[in-house]
Amino acid sequence: MPDVPYLAAPQSNVIPLIAITPDTLEERLGELPEEAARWARNSGFTGEAGTLCLVPGGAGELDRVLFGDAGDGPLWRLAGLPSVLPAGAYRLQQDGGHEDAVQLALGWGLGAYRFDRYRKNRNIEARLVVDESVEQAARALLDAQCLVRDLVNTPTEDMGPVQLTDALQTEADRFDGEVTVIEGEALLDENYPAIHTVGRAAERPPRLAVLEWGDREAPLVVLIGKGVCFDTGGLNLKPGGSMALMKKDMGGAAHAIGLARLVMQAGLPVRLRVMIPAVENAVAGNAYRPGDVIATRLGKSVEIGNTDAEGRLVLCDALAEAMERKPDLVIDFATLTGAARVALGPDLPPVFSNDRSLVQDLLHAGDDVQDPLWQLPLHKPYLEMLKSEIADINNAGKGGFAGAITAALFLQEFVSPDVPWAHIDTFAWVPTARAGRPVGGEALGMRATFECLRRRYPIN
Repeated sequence: MPDVPYLAAPQSNVIPLIAITPDTLEERLGELPEEAARWARNSGFTGEAGTLCLVPGGAGELDRVLFGDAGDGPLWRLAGLPSVLPAGAYRLQQDGGHEDAVQLALGWGLGAYRFDRYRKNRNIEARLVVDESVEQAARALLDAQCLVRDLVNTPTEDMGPVQLTDALQTEADRFDGEVTVIEGEALLDENYPAIHTVGRAAERPPRLAVLEWGDREAPLVVLIGKGVCFDTGGLNLKPGGSMALMKKDMGGAAHAIGLARLVMQAGLPVRLRVMIPAVENAVAGNAYRPGDVIATRLGKSVEIGNTDAEGRLVLCDALAEAMERKPDLVIDFATLTGAARVALGPDLPPVFSNDRSLVQDLLHAGDDVQDPLWQLPLHKPYLEMLKSEIADINNAGKGGFAGAITAALFLQEFVSPDVPWAHIDTFAWVPTARAGRPVGGEALGMRATFECLRRRYPIN
């Protein structure tokens, strides 16, 4: 995680940051002292996005920084600066309100992120001076997003089912929550047969970890995260290129854990229940097979059309258990389908929901905090693609069409129609580096969901 990227106290010798676009270049230069404007012009600074001009003072000190503003909202405006600026205290000259200031500070912190578990990275010594209220809000969001990044970036050898559920326990310990863990054959005894089936072939046994927190009289909010710590594809073995990033297949669980931290830290007036089915989809003599029919907690039988469609199997048991408790709201996160990436690319997670109000709240919240989601339909006629001749449903759609939709329709079969539910098919990964977004794990949809919950369950 970034090492103290903010300074909340007033500072002397604060270096101004001045955002400039090509259209505002002359106006902004006209506001500077003549020597500074001349330096910027002679340096060839044009205000193009991603460009930078370090302007010295009369004694050779760094006096101010001009930078090209990409103009894509406050979140990423400062994200490229921490890694290129020299040590010092900086403050943006801008007139935005509190929420914009939080987004600016969050982007700065994300730009300071480095995953340094396995190698030492250069320290980021540029600090952003912000007001105390901004620092507190930005730090909470930053820490949660960096937690997701760290969990997803950690290789499976060090992030198996035990370590993943330990991460949930860590959050419970911080906020006085309680975690219970069901492992191995006990999953069968407790009626989670699909979770057990997917994970039984791995050397490290499957687990279901459940965190409970909050007032028992408060509305019950259930968060579920797909925790497939590595996905070989099972007997429908993935090719090497597709398997290379499968350490990230627990990204849904990472999102649920990060979101749980935000909810508990904010003290939202809810009763929180977080469910993490943590497994490895491995290959061994006891692995489940294509053509098998497996049991689920709800009692529906599932024909296995493809062992690489395992995420929906571990989620369906958790969803069924959640519905038994008559919750106020259920949201699941999962790195579920490549089809979602084909449809919407790596940055834009699709959201599916059985509740119009919930999905609109999620979409609006995502737009407001620059964590966008896009609704895809639960198009009921496509259930025909999941038809089985020998079981209640098949886990893989026939024909390869609408893969993200058929996966969501499969999950909906385990959801009570009167319980508001949303499914977010997140990628949890950045494939191409940009400012503030290094290649690696990423939280996509988590902040949108927290903002939605914050508005639905306001603190009195």
